[in-house]
Amino acid sequence: MRLKSQLYKKEQGEIIDKIIDVMGLDDENSVTLYELDNNEEKQKKIMDLIPEIRKYFSYSYVRALMYPDETKRVYLSIIRQLTKQKYKMFSKEVRIKVDGEKVRTKLYTFVTNNTL
Repeated sequence: MRLKSQLYKKEQGEIIDKIIDVMGLDDENSVTLYELDNNEEKQKKIMDLIPEIRKYFSYSYVRALMYPDETKRVYLSIIRQLTKQKYKMFSKEVRIKVDGEKVRTKLYTFVTNNTL
């Protein structure tokens, strides 16, 4: 029996590209956790991809799909696990100003695997 990673390589790449597009990365290929947490439209678009993800990816590959009740941010888990195939994800703590108030959050930067 062949693995889904072999059978659906093209489809998996397309889903990863959709996820990257939904996140709306800035010029430095990064996005903040604050932005993802506070943008329900982005969360919904990623969550709407779950049926496709279940079809083309192994369930054990994304823990949030197996145990969504035990996962705090299902959409973030999907982003982290699926983008690994094409991107290396770096995170660091940053402080941003929101409505004149400093907020501590994480900045996620994505670098394509072939440029490492």
